[in-house]
Amino acid sequence: MLTLALPGRIFLCTLPTDMRKSFDGLAALVSQHLGADPLSGDLFVFCGKRRDRLKLLYWDEDGYALWYKRLEQGTFVVPPADASRPALGTHGLSIRAAELAMLLDGVDLGSIKRRKRYQRPQATAHAATPSAQ
Repeated sequence: MLTLALPGRIFLCTLPTDMRKSFDGLAALVSQHLGADPLSGDLFVFCGKRRDRLKLLYWDEDGYALWYKRLEQGTFVVPPADASRPALGTHGLSIRAAELAMLLDGVDLGSIKRRKRYQRPQATAHAATPSAQ
């Protein structure tokens, strides 16, 4: 049995993507539209215009890996941008591994009601100022 370890971060491109694009074309979209590094090891998800096809791209230590899914019936629903899904670049969203699994299984992520959970506060960009002695 083949098992794949998911990377730490997953990003979804919200623009409809030409599903004829392969490794290099999708890597270019990661740089241009998401403002991310395609060699980072993060997982990037792209959806076709008809929303019946998905491609997942990530860098796997020594080369790109590409996973492709085509639905025979139905469509994928790309979630809306909101506070629970931080934006990436101009056309990207950060999603969780559980949300990716639900997206692949046909769940509309926009209809999910998430319960409040603890979130670690964002680090502020204060420069350390030396104290006068």
